[in-house]
Amino acid sequence: MEKTQHDGLYIALISLHGLIRGENPELGRDADTGGQVQYVLDLSRALAEHPDVARVDLMTRQILSTNVGYEYGEPLEQIADRAWIVRLPFGPHRYLYKENLWPYLPHFVDQALVHFRGVGRIPDVVHGHYADAGEGASRIARLLDLPVVFTGHSLGRVKEQRLLDKGLSAEVIEERYHISRRIEAEEIALDRADLVVTSTIQEVEEQYAMYRTGARKRMAVIPPGVDLSRFRPPRRGERFEVASKIDRFLQKPKKPMVLALQRPDERKNLETLIQAFGESETLRDLANLVLVIGTRDNVESMPKAQRTVLQQMLHKIDRYDLYGSVAYPKEHASDDVPVLYRLAAARHGVFVNPALTEPFGLTLIEAAASGLPIVATNDGGPQEIVRICENGLLVDPLDADALAASLVEVLSDRQQWRRRARSGVRGADRHFSWKGHVAQYVKRIKGLLRRHRRAAEVPSARLALADRLLVCDIDNTLIGDREALAEFLEWVEAHRERVAFGVATGRVLERTLDVLEEWEIPRPDVLITAVGSEIHYSRPELVTDLSWTQAIEYRWDPKGLRDCLAEVPGIRLQPGGDQRQFKISYFVDRESWPGTRQVRRLIRDRGLAANVIFSHHEFLDLLPVRASKGRAIRHLAARWGFSLDQVLVAGDSGNDADMLRSGALGVVVRNHSSELRYLQGRERIFFAGNSYARGIVEGIQHHEFLPPASADSSHLIGPE
Repeated sequence: MEKTQHDGLYIALISLHGLIRGENPELGRDADTGGQVQYVLDLSRALAEHPDVARVDLMTRQILSTNVGYEYGEPLEQIADRAWIVRLPFGPHRYLYKENLWPYLPHFVDQALVHFRGVGRIPDVVHGHYADAGEGASRIARLLDLPVVFTGHSLGRVKEQRLLDKGLSAEVIEERYHISRRIEAEEIALDRADLVVTSTIQEVEEQYAMYRTGARKRMAVIPPGVDLSRFRPPRRGERFEVASKIDRFLQKPKKPMVLALQRPDERKNLETLIQAFGESETLRDLANLVLVIGTRDNVESMPKAQRTVLQQMLHKIDRYDLYGSVAYPKEHASDDVPVLYRLAAARHGVFVNPALTEPFGLTLIEAAASGLPIVATNDGGPQEIVRICENGLLVDPLDADALAASLVEVLSDRQQWRRRARSGVRGADRHFSWKGHVAQYVKRIKGLLRRHRRAAEVPSARLALADRLLVCDIDNTLIGDREALAEFLEWVEAHRERVAFGVATGRVLERTLDVLEEWEIPRPDVLITAVGSEIHYSRPELVTDLSWTQAIEYRWDPKGLRDCLAEVPGIRLQPGGDQRQFKISYFVDRESWPGTRQVRRLIRDRGLAANVIFSHHEFLDLLPVRASKGRAIRHLAARWGFSLDQVLVAGDSGNDADMLRSGALGVVVRNHSSELRYLQGRERIFFAGNSYARGIVEGIQHHEFLPPASADSSHLIGPE
């Protein structure tokens, strides 16, 4: 029987930056389109082949721009029988480098939640790749109580130290790479991760050791694999069409190749490689240098950092007069890469990776599988690869003389060259296959899930799966009549698979929880408290909606507001327990205070901003200008993918007015305050004939709030 999306694991892989497509990925186009792109594509496909995996979503950013291919704007691309690239719209439509993505992470999280609603299932695990996706995965996991996996790929602290060693100032590094924000994201991801997948022991013991977290015991070394169907040794008599792109640069094209395949990135240390080649007459006599450094239309149109690297490269080539012995083609396709390795192997060359830091080095495994010996930086992954494969030498990447000497050593001894070539092929086949990687990976995931509460059992997860969202005020709406409340709760329990339930109240969180317990109301999926200034989700522990917090802090000046209202007659501050970070609350003497309109005018005249809410004829609340129950409702609807037709709200007093006017389906219970009379006759707002919770049930029936389940089944994405 064919496996459906509910029969096995649903794994969400997150890789946010760069350009990701299934066919012919543009590797080396810029600093963001390197080995990580190939890694996550290969991992997605390999996971989809595992018998215990039902669905893999590789989640990235949708880009709608004429500067990139149209395919990067396609919301969904199937790359295997059970694997998809999912492109979510967050941030500007244009292509952005990873350093500029940070402000848009909250929007990514919102879009991911909407996507899960479309799939009709919560992932079993989310896996963030690199710092940005690691933080995004952590935020999703926090909301849904999911296990989270993190793979750093490269680490900010390591990069920072290497760039400092090279001579860049801390100020330049911060300006260019936003390194402090990246390190902060890595620390968040490491703290939250249930599993950190690393490639090498050195990565664990030296690179991650630079972070003061307790993640060490949660790290697992699972080396990535290589597609052995693409990467293989050359066959006798094999022809290489890609050779024409290389040989037109060279006076003696049949000489062995020193092949470098990398992005035009400062960290890749291209300058030192060219210096090593240029200053070693022996090396120049032995070999040609082939620099495959991405695809470019022209140097002037490239981003500044890449343009600088290319200009430095050309200056070095000119300085050492390397014309005729150095090739640097303008473009290459993804399908050219395996052929380039085989061409270099057929000419008895060597692959070189002189990067300042290298967490793993997938290209080194590809070269090994292709029968091409290597010389690589003595850092991270290369240490492990050379130890296992015994196919090359390690070198200090900043020592040009040592680099040249190592390349000469590999190229000079043909018998040793053949031994290293054969050893590399064996090592790649035995130790670096995606099948082996995925087997270990899935075993680890199953272990996490056995120890972890499943998301479907977590109340807040219903927000991502339910058809409808029902939010009620508490005092005098939900409570007040125990018999009516029992009828309402029975209805909620009967429809808990389809209806997410929340409360919206002027009470602060602690008093909200107290009253819910007093009236024996089960913990709602979501709690809007403090007159809409706070949103919390129910999990084993309560989780604050941080994106809401960020959204409402605009122009909030609580000290300025308190000072402004200090001399207003007829109002006095409520006790400290009723004051919150985004709520200032007063008692009101209706006989002596100037009224809501005058308070608003006073605040405006002082150049301040606040949402002024008067309720129950005795309470005055000041909130951020963007905060209210109604805005909180609209935030929830947008974040979790509900249309306002799928949201019903119920209330009884003035602080519910904004919620009732939010555009959702509204219910006003019979025992309502006179403050709401002006809403009578408004479209979508129903005034019930029953009081308290029985009025809510009446409103649900009036609005026909819960149509047949089949009515909303068309949103599923992928196989059913």
